[in-house]
Amino acid sequence: MNVAATLLTIAFVIVIALLAAAGAGKLARMDGATYPTALTRAATAFAAVITLAAVVAGALAALFT
Repeated sequence: MNVAATLLTIAFVIVIALLAAAGAGKLARMDGATYPTALTRAATAFAAVITLAAVVAGALAALFT
């Protein structure tokens, strides 16, 4: 059961990160940024969400152990 919950949580975090990246890229394009700039902003948003999830997971793991 723990493996299934872990995989589901990982999938959920990746979907949220992709949605944040898509939103950041769309907002950058609406602001007049070029496609490479919008892609860079989207990649930065994706990396930030994944990093934040890893930090939170590490902090929670430290609390529960």
